[in-house]
Amino acid sequence: MNKTLQYIFVMALVTYAVRMIPFVLFRRKITSPFVKSMLHYIPYAVLSAMVIPDVFRIIGAQTPQDIIPAAVGFTVAVILSYLERSLLTVAVFACIAVYAAGLVF
Repeated sequence: MNKTLQYIFVMALVTYAVRMIPFVLFRRKITSPFVKSMLHYIPYAVLSAMVIPDVFRIIGAQTPQDIIPAAVGFTVAVILSYLERSLLTVAVFACIAVYAAGLVF
């Protein structure tokens, strides 16, 4: 079997396993308020883990013209998150803020 096909097969297997393990382990409805609240915040934690390192990398490594739009977008995202807006709203308005700040600065 070709190495590329082996890699694709392993990736497909891992992806399938990650999606199926919760169904196998949790057959009953989750009633614990602690677990429910923890699962409620997972999308916010994942989005933060993906976005924040890149924002700080941009702020630390680029020219001053790139620092201001990154800081503006980050600030807008933090404010909208604090106001408990949806993930889509936060992402869209942060992108718009970065674009607008990039045009201005």
